[in-house]
Amino acid sequence: MRTKHQDTTFIDGLRFESLTQKNWLKFVQLFGAKGACGNCWCMFFRLGKTEFEEGKADDGNKNAMRAIVKAGKPAGVLAFYEDVPIAWCAFAPREDFAKLARSRVHKPIDDKAVWSIPCTYIDKKYRRLGVSVALLKGVVEYAKTQGIKIIEAYPTIPTQEKLPDAFAWIGLYKSFERAGFEIVDRTSKHRPMVRYEVD
Repeated sequence: MRTKHQDTTFIDGLRFESLTQKNWLKFVQLFGAKGACGNCWCMFFRLGKTEFEEGKADDGNKNAMRAIVKAGKPAGVLAFYEDVPIAWCAFAPREDFAKLARSRVHKPIDDKAVWSIPCTYIDKKYRRLGVSVALLKGVVEYAKTQGIKIIEAYPTIPTQEKLPDAFAWIGLYKSFERAGFEIVDRTSKHRPMVRYEVD
């Protein structure tokens, strides 16, 4: 039996969509009962600490994300394989992510308009198959259609071979490097700022 890793058509067959009301239920399907991890629902970078922690109960964070989508604001990009949602990449203007505004090591390095990728999530069944690089390339292609010129991210360079999943969600530098991103700031040794300048 061929694995997805051996099947070169797997990556080529992925398609990407920005999150909208139309595919909201696919997002919910991907994130599952735990909201990806601990009822995060990809609101960790968007909310203050107290608000985020409170949002873990009673679908608070889930409803907060849904409100963003319902308002037509950018939230991120979903990856699909045969109509099954398998991966997610948060993607929106940097100023939409409150946690970045408070970051000491990832302060803006200039006044250019940038869109940020603070985190990604891949279904367990599809990890270690090259999805992360394909997802980032899909985001770049989406950015081209939207006239977005600079994509920024803050991935990790692991200090140990096996990285806990919770840390992997901010993205691995090697994946960004393979997708064409370049380091633009090394204030944080193990969390460099990377950018992709869209043609």
